Order: sequence, then structure tokens, then C-alpha cells
Amino acid sequence: MDALWSIVPDIAIPVGFTLLHAYLWLRLCRDSTRPGSRWRPAGAVVLGVLGATGMLAWFLTPSTYAPMWLQQQVGWPGWIWFGVLMYLGGILVLAEPLRWFLLRRKEGGASSSESESESESESESESESESESESGSGSGSDREPEPVAVAEPEPELEPEVKPEPEAKPEPEAELGPKPEPSSDRRDAASPGNAMSHSTGLTRRVVVSRAIGIGAAAAALGTVGHGLYEGYRTPRLKPVTVPLARLDRAFDGYRIAIVGDTHFSAIRGRGYCERVVDRINGTQPDLIAFVGDLASNEADQLRRETEPLSRLSASEGAFFVAGNAEHYVGADAWYDRVAELGMTGLPNRRVELPGFDLAGVNDLIVEQRGMQDTEIGPDFEAALGDRDPARPVVLLAHQPSAVERIAGYGVDLQLSGHTHGGQIWPVHYLSRLRSGQLAGLETHGDTQVYVTSGAGTNGPPIRVGADADITVMTLRAA
Repeated sequence: MDALWSIVPDIAIPVGFTLLHAYLWLRLCRDSTRPGSRWRPAGAVVLGVLGATGMLAWFLTPSTYAPMWLQQQVGWPGWIWFGVLMYLGGILVLAEPLRWFLLRRKEGGASSSESESESESESESESESESESESGSGSGSDREPEPVAVAEPEPELEPEVKPEPEAKPEPEAELGPKPEPSSDRRDAASPGNAMSHSTGLTRRVVVSRAIGIGAAAAALGTVGHGLYEGYRTPRLKPVTVPLARLDRAFDGYRIAIVGDTHFSAIRGRGYCERVVDRINGTQPDLIAFVGDLASNEADQLRRETEPLSRLSASEGAFFVAGNAEHYVGADAWYDRVAELGMTGLPNRRVELPGFDLAGVNDLIVEQRGMQDTEIGPDFEAALGDRDPARPVVLLAHQPSAVERIAGYGVDLQLSGHTHGGQIWPVHYLSRLRSGQLAGLETHGDTQVYVTSGAGTNGPPIRVGADADITVMTLRAA
């Protein structure tokens, strides 16, 4: 299932992207303009450019081969357009029943009006015929007309029609084919395309424009809000978790949990500085980075990640790799965080005064068959051969890692990966894949906490899933 899921985006996104752009042109350009309008080819060009930019962002941002300046120039407009496209296309699809109803309803109203007009005309004709027949039948008197006093009856008057001058027949060679009705008239004659007397536009054009403008306004407003939520400094999210085996001397221990910052060409040094300042402001005992620290190679982001060297906590900052690091080389990222003063936990653990802290590499190595280049998770190395009387906290990027730790006596697992869904309604797919979307849940004897993450992946927007840095307080139960 995981292997299948990994290849679905590589196929479905380019195909769906192309079809969705064709659909947008149909609804926003063709249906909302008159035939022959210059907006139709112009709209095709604009959508083509935006689509190409979006595909370049999909393939190049992030990447290990494109220069960072190119990733930045392509990534910003391309990924933002991805977000707009998702909402604009979705709203237009949902509006299809409304569009159909409005056009069909108008057709019915026009047809019934025509029928009523026809019936009224027929009744008027019948009334006139009856009046004529009554006037011509006489008054019913037997007296004959006086022969001398009455002039010869005049012939029945008919409407005076002025004779039209005879048209001179033109030479046959000069007669051309009868002109075809204009495309505007053909459109107006088709169902649902009655001409509006006030605007001169067909009903189909008016309805299409109204729906298109409404959909565009809703999509742009949603993405604008999502950009703000995606780039503002993450909020602090306080959480209290009781640990049954925690010594009372460590009651109130504070862990700052940070995940999915995804530093990249479009999320760089300035954002990193704000995240570091927000973490240090919580004055934690320990800082836990639960994977997807960055989307590019470690050497590509040396300047962008330099602020991480200022992280401050009494027990230090710890890091495990997520799927993003394994795509570009997790070992290099473990080396980079060590340079910055953080402690990497690749399938290993450390004994802290209050509990053991363990970490494992990400499940993506097994899910995508990357064992030839990356080291996958080793739960035995991280959790085996330890004092069972001590509580243990595990850092694992994917929440589903909890399915692999039965029997190891893990008290608390800290994870990320889901971004809390990041973009509504993607929440539903994220929950289906990961089982747990965000927050604290209990699985067997283990509590699993999933942070919504501090950054974004793909479109740099968040809708219905606020970014957070969790400040967890441990309590001795």
C-alpha cells in the first residue's frame, strides 16, 4: 500500500494538472465569452504559462540539481498557483449542479412563456374570425333594399397594400450563397442561451461569468489567508502529558516539539530565525526536532539553517530524520545538525536524568525501498537492551511507527509528518494514510503525540491546520 501510494502522485498530479487546466479554460474562458472573443486565446496562453510554472515547481522545488535561485524564482509562483488551482477547480466542480439548475430553470421559463404567447395569439385570431362572421351574417330583417335609393354595393374592402416595385433580377453570376447566421445567433438559439435584452449576452455567458467570478474570489481569498497562516511565526501550543513512570523530581519537565519546518529555497533564513526565537522564548528543558527539518540537501541550505546554532535548552536539542532528509541524504543532515550543536539520534538513544530519549530513522526508507542508499529504522538498536524501569520517550517522524514498538515499553512517542492536514480538505487523506492526524492519542500502552508542524510542504499555505511549536509539560502521574 505504501509503495503504491508513493508512485501515485508522480502519475496522478501531472495528468490531473493538465485535465484541470483544460476544464478551467472551458468554464472560465470559453463559456464566459462570446465566440471569436480575444479572451479565449489569451486565457489559453495565461493558463498554459501558469500550468508550466506549476509543473516546474513540482519537479524543481525542492531538487538536488537545480540552483537555489532558480528554485526560488519558480517555486514561489508555481506552488502558490498549485494552491489557487486546487481551490478554484474544486469550487467550480462543486458549482456544476448550480450551473445546470440555473440554465435548465431558465430554459423552462422561456419555453412556457413562448407557449403562453402562442396560445394568446391563437385566441385573439379566433376572436377576430368570430367577429367577422357575425358582422357579415346580417341583422336578421326581411325587408329588401330600395332599388333606387341604394347605390351599387361597393366591393368588400381589403387592406390596402402598396405594390412593391418589381425587383430587377440580378445576373445569376452575381448571386452568392446566402450568408450563414452568425455564431452569436446560433449560440442564442441553443438551449439555455436566450439573449439578454439588457446586456446583449447569452444567458449561458451571464451564468458562467457569475459562477466564475464567485469561484475566483473564493479561491483567491482562501489562498491569501492560507499564505498568511503558512508564513507567520508558528503559535505556541501548550500540552500536558502524564507519564506513569516519571519520577516526581521531574514533574513539570518541558519539551519543545518542532516538526516539519521544511527549510528550502522558498522558506529560508528569515523564517529559521523566527522559529529559533520562538523556541528559545519558551525556555524549554529539551528541544525535540521530529523530522523534515529541511527539504533540500544539507550543503544547499548551510546559510539558511545557520540560526539553528542559537537554540538553547538545558538538556540540549535533539533531531531524527524524516522522509524529506532521506530523499536528499539523511547522513549529511545528521552531520550538519551536529555542526550546529544539536544531537542526532539515528537508531540510537541517550540516557537523560529523568528518562531515556530514543530516536529512529524514518519508515520511508522501507516504504520506498531505499535501503541501498539510506539506513532505515532499527527499533531494536534504539530501544533494546535498556533498563525497563526507566521511562522512555521515542522520537519517530511518522505516527504509524507506534505499530512497530510493541513490547519495548515506550511511554511516549513524539511524531510529526502529517502537518495536521495542512490544506483542507487534504486532512481526510492524511488521516487515512497516517492513522493519527494531530494531538495526543493512546495506542496500547503508548501515548503518541503528533505535532501539526511549523512549516509547509508543496503549496506554502495552511488552511484549517495552524502551524505550531508544541510546548509539552510532563507530569508524574
